[in-house]
Amino acid sequence: MQVVQTQSLDLMRFTQVGGGENAVDAAWPVYRDSGAASTAVVLIVLEPGMFLPRHTDSAEEVLVVLEGDVEATIGDERGRLSAGGVAVVPAMVPHGLANAGATTARIAGVFSANTIVSTFERDFDQTGGRVVGTPPPPEAVPSPA
Repeated sequence: MQVVQTQSLDLMRFTQVGGGENAVDAAWPVYRDSGAASTAVVLIVLEPGMFLPRHTDSAEEVLVVLEGDVEATIGDERGRLSAGGVAVVPAMVPHGLANAGATTARIAGVFSANTIVSTFERDFDQTGGRVVGTPPPPEAVPSPA
């Protein structure tokens, strides 16, 4: 049995080139290298005022809001979700999330494949590229202090 406590995950901080102060914290607790046969999970943490930039994913994703309030943009549609809310994102449909509340938002993205390629509209400071996946590229993992 694979068990993950999302509250104790080591998160990676991602910022985009020209993205100002926006930062996204994320971790991939479940994917092919953790033993998952056909699913992957990303945990996304957004502080108030922060957003997950628009991107596409190579597999269908189910977004589950664990804490807080978010505004989801999926294709041309926009909606607000709070804790317990669920939204489905078809594969390769552009989408993004924004913290719409005054507290930290925690979102689980559950994918229908154990390997994911996410392509963002702008490069990340940490990787110099706009593609992130499972596992994250080695250059995206912070070096030990």
